[in-house]
Amino acid sequence: MFVVPNHICLLVALLMAGAASADEPIKLYMPEAPPLTLHHYEGGHGMVGDVVLTALARIGKLTHIVVEPWPRAQVNVARGKNMLIIPLSRTPEREELYTWIASVMELERAFFSLDEPVESFAQARQRYRRVGVGLGTAQVGILQREGFSDEQIVQLTLGENPVHLLTLGRIDAWFTGVPEALYIWDGSAYREQNLRRSPTLASTGLYLGCSKECDGQLVEQLRAAINELEQDGVSQRLRQAYLPLQPDP
Repeated sequence: MFVVPNHICLLVALLMAGAASADEPIKLYMPEAPPLTLHHYEGGHGMVGDVVLTALARIGKLTHIVVEPWPRAQVNVARGKNMLIIPLSRTPEREELYTWIASVMELERAFFSLDEPVESFAQARQRYRRVGVGLGTAQVGILQREGFSDEQIVQLTLGENPVHLLTLGRIDAWFTGVPEALYIWDGSAYREQNLRRSPTLASTGLYLGCSKECDGQLVEQLRAAINELEQDGVSQRLRQAYLPLQPDP
């Protein structure tokens, strides 16, 4: 009877393990942040979500979408290995924590209110006592760098409705991404009121990020796929599907 040498058995086992690992779905951490990323929407997964999932499909990667509170998701990905995360603003505080694969879109940010809009951060600091921002978002760091006090920054958790708080007067203004504000306002019961918007006062790239420890081949494949989608005009078409009509400033 033929006996397979032990070293050959070990080699076969390692090859099989590697193949199984290659077929395992990649974890993609993605919050419910309409219209940038969506989980329960018939038309797709949002402006950033659709682009990234299309890129993953192009390189033949299975994806497991992970839903966790945004602050926890950021920590888990940063400390993990080969985990993806969207939509991640590239800020000074985050620069050394992640592998930055590719920018999917630029996100403009502004103050939204029901009264006369401000024209600058300095004016907003003086006028607003309470500014609503998403918990764990880049907006928190932006306002802190612009000199806003902790008492002025109201961090809203997932599920809190900034539109409702704004109309009740519990926050004086909402500082957020322009697409998010317009999308949420357009779908709210308050859309007949006159939402006022400041000029764009901050802008950052929204990236597909990966853990600091991230497979180099995966990074290059995804970077190339996202660049191709942008050059072919596919990314723009996917993003435009989520844009509502904008109100007058």
